[in-house]
Parts: sequence; structure tokens; C-alpha cells
Amino acid sequence: MNMSIRNIAIIALSFLFSFTAQGQTADKMPDKDQLAVALDYFGSGKYREALNILSRLDKKYKLNPRFKAYIGLCHYYEWNYRTACNYLDSCMNDIEVYAPHERSVYYFADAESHFILGEYDKCIPLYEKQLIVCYNKEKGDVFFRLGFCYMNKGEWQNALDNLNSSLLHYEQFGYPQNKQARVIQLQKMIKGCLKKLKTTYSSLKFTDTTRGQNLQPSLAVKKYERRLISTQNLLIS
Repeated sequence: MNMSIRNIAIIALSFLFSFTAQGQTADKMPDKDQLAVALDYFGSGKYREALNILSRLDKKYKLNPRFKAYIGLCHYYEWNYRTACNYLDSCMNDIEVYAPHERSVYYFADAESHFILGEYDKCIPLYEKQLIVCYNKEKGDVFFRLGFCYMNKGEWQNALDNLNSSLLHYEQFGYPQNKQARVIQLQKMIKGCLKKLKTTYSSLKFTDTTRGQNLQPSLAVKKYERRLISTQNLLIS
């Protein structure tokens, strides 16, 4: 995911952003060449050096939303999560016209920043937007994050549904490199949700998000327990 963000940002900035100087035309701006340097820094992982240039230009020029989103990405890579949120949040409405996977990159960085800050109510809608535009192979991670968010909010049914969706997408489109670690995490989290829900099964109805069906509590329990058992085989595959 990090490499995807880097590649999208570099490609996007190379031909998609433009900016207008206050009182100057673009062809007279001596700082324009600095953008190429900033891109080189960013592409080589020198995010602090890139920010030194981009932050100066951001103060001097009227920048478009894509450029501001790019600065937000730089702050995300520099672990300046609060500042990343400030930049990315400010341009979320404007990026709706961008290409789907470019939007996915910005949604991800903004959602992850809020996630790391423990702001689950803010990152959940961003992850949900990312699900609409990201690649199928990325959805397992997004559902996993959503499950984690809902667990921290104490919404155990939503957590369980998203963790189950995460597992289904991993099985269909592939696991991350740390496959066994992720399977163990999912097992523990699903077990935790089931434990929390056991005392209220009689009053709950579960929805199978893959089929849109309402399940009786007893059937829902069996469904998730079978899914949990099936993950045991993944640890040795």
C-alpha cells in the first residue's frame, strides 16, 4: 500500500497539478523548477527534504487541492499524522472528481492517520469510501481496519461482519506477506467478538454481508464459528 501511494502521487503530480502565483504568471515563477526536486526527494523517500520545499511553496502560492493532498501524503510518511489529517481533510470534497485509485490513495492515508490517532469515528467513513474505489486485493486490509475500529467502539456485530469480510477477501484475492500473523490476528479478534456477543445472542440478528441475508442468532453463531475453524487450516497452508 505504501508503494502504491508513492507511485500514484508521483504520477499524479508530474502532470496533474497546477498552481498560480499571487500576482505572477506560471512561466515567470523561479520556484517552479523546485517542484521537480521535491518529486525526486519524495520518490527516494526523503520526505522531510520534500516538505521543506513544498511547505515553502504552499505558503507562497495558491495551490490546488491535489497539491495540498500531496503535502498531506508527505506528512503521513513523516509520521506527522495530525498535520496529515489537516491537509487531507481539507481537500476530501475536492478530490471526488479524481480517478478512482488516486482517490483511494488519499482516502487510505487520511483514514490511517485518523486510525493511528485513535479517531475511529473519523476514519471509518474514509475506509468505507476507499472500499468503493480501491482494488479487490486491497479490500481485505480495509475490512480488517474497519473490524478493528468497530471493536474499539464496542460495536461487536459490525466488527464481526467486517472481520468476516476481511477473511473472505483474503481467501479470494490473497493475503499480505505476513499471512500467518494476519490469520492469527483475525482468529483472536473474531473469538473476542463472539465472546462479547454470546450474552446477547438471543436478541441479535446477524446479516451475512456477502449475501445480504438476515440470519437467526443460532445460525449466525454457527456460521462465524465455522469460519473461525476454517482459518486453522490456513496456518499450515
